[in-house]
Amino acid sequence: MNTALLVIGSIFILLAAVFHLYVFFLESVTWTKPRTWKIFGITSQEEAETIRPMAFNQGFYNLFLGLGAGIGLVLLRSIPAAGLALVFMGAGSMVFAALVLLLSSKTNRRSALIQGVPPLVGLVFIALAL
Repeated sequence: MNTALLVIGSIFILLAAVFHLYVFFLESVTWTKPRTWKIFGITSQEEAETIRPMAFNQGFYNLFLGLGAGIGLVLLRSIPAAGLALVFMGAGSMVFAALVLLLSSKTNRRSALIQGVPPLVGLVFIALAL
């Protein structure tokens, strides 16, 4: 296994996991604060309240993806097969979710790239490391 490529890939996966944990915080913890809903293009407190249940749920999806990939990174050292499985499942899901966003909404292209490029790059480096 190529250690340098594994480290580079792991850094990208870690960045993606931290980003997804940050999005969880925004969507599930601070959703109704004006600063947060403006990030998502919500124009009023009323609109934020209407969307709140969906955002709360979506936030937890982001939490689980971030935790899965992050726990996978931790397990890479002690239980490599389990770590790789979690990394590929978590980061792969991030990539596919970004692809769905990219294909379903041209206005969210930037968000899709921010969400999907780091885990994709990480997965490529990890795959090359193997």
